[in-house]
Amino acid sequence: MSRPQVIDDEDHERVHERVAAIGVAKDSGMVCTRVPHPSRPGARRSTVQTVKARTNAIRALGRQLARDGIEVVTLESTSDYWRIWFFVLEERGLAVQLVNASQAKNLPGRPKTDKLDARWLARLTEMGLLRASFVPPKAVRDLRDYTRARTRLVQERTRCFQRLEKLLESALIKVSPVASKLTTLSAQDMIAAMIAGQRDPKALAGLARGKMKAKHHDLVQALDGMVDDHHGELAQMLVEQIAFLDERIAALAARAAELAAAMPAAWGINPDGTTGPDAGTTPDGPVLNAVTRLAQIPGIRQDQARTIIAETGLDMSRFPTAAHLVSWAGLCPSARQSGPRARPGKKGQGNAYLRGALGQAAIGAAGTDTFLGERYHRIARRRGTAKAQAAVARSILVIIWHLLADPAARYTDLGPGYYQARLDTSRKLKNHIRQIQALGFDVTLTKTA
Repeated sequence: MSRPQVIDDEDHERVHERVAAIGVAKDSGMVCTRVPHPSRPGARRSTVQTVKARTNAIRALGRQLARDGIEVVTLESTSDYWRIWFFVLEERGLAVQLVNASQAKNLPGRPKTDKLDARWLARLTEMGLLRASFVPPKAVRDLRDYTRARTRLVQERTRCFQRLEKLLESALIKVSPVASKLTTLSAQDMIAAMIAGQRDPKALAGLARGKMKAKHHDLVQALDGMVDDHHGELAQMLVEQIAFLDERIAALAARAAELAAAMPAAWGINPDGTTGPDAGTTPDGPVLNAVTRLAQIPGIRQDQARTIIAETGLDMSRFPTAAHLVSWAGLCPSARQSGPRARPGKKGQGNAYLRGALGQAAIGAAGTDTFLGERYHRIARRRGTAKAQAAVARSILVIIWHLLADPAARYTDLGPGYYQARLDTSRKLKNHIRQIQALGFDVTLTKTA
């Protein structure tokens, strides 16, 4: 028999005396309030009503909940329909929490109605059994709208290039294998010439720039296709769409930079790196400094730093430890243990925009001669590139948590030799012997005097 484990539970049977819960639908919400019974001590009274999802109706509901002394309001996260409820009730000064619908499901086998769901949600709320989702403050939400819009336009721009490549393939033009990417200046000049009516492969190959000039013979063969006017018209439309997207992406990036520089922060930091009560009132305040400090991490660009801040916010008190932030981002495996067996589970879904930015940063860090680059290659050799990318993304997020939690912190790279310096002599010998044997040599060790 194992030794009993004592777990102190500080939660009481009932955490909140007066609660409200709202089952959100597209056009309305089922509102359930639970308060102490006015005449029966220890009993509870539930009131259920349907409220239209309109600003005036929700404001009236907010006044009613305030009069009833409601301590906390729980919203079910349903599509984007929860936003009007959250923002209006939050503006009224009520404590509103958003919960994942999958974590608030009723017990299996119970009847399923909106009224019963609202009552169940209210009971879970009063017992404190729900975990609130992270909803950032308005300044962060505004920045997030711009960074997410930019991300979607970048993805659409990539799709336009893919359509353009497919169009060229249909015209028997194989420029992408030679030019590597259609985004290069050489490839764009050749496409523009084809749109203008140039069909001579030698003339098109003569537009190559830089290192592409050395591939003249391959380019002539790749550009010898069957391009006609309809290919040119469709290519012109795609090129114009790409140019428009480039303009919109640049505008969104500039606006996001302005919002990031003006965003209020919980921590103040002076331009010299010291904290103070007047910090944050200059352009070198906390947010701009935070973007700059995050961009010092290998693989992170300025736009990626703004995307990360827009998704996580600057107040790391919402995440008690770096592990909490990693778990919220879905970059750690779930626990699967039953009896003597413990197996690693799958990673959670997490925040797609945050994980995308961290994944790009991990790929960028892999090409650097840094601690993160060495970590990527060490894991990739043993477990593959996908797991290496996820591991480095997690490491980057841990670094980000420490930088945002302490505004005076600065990133210092440990160097690519950090792992080797910590290895003992026997492990170093085994690693070197294995590398030499992989080259086809036998190794005989003789210890020097």
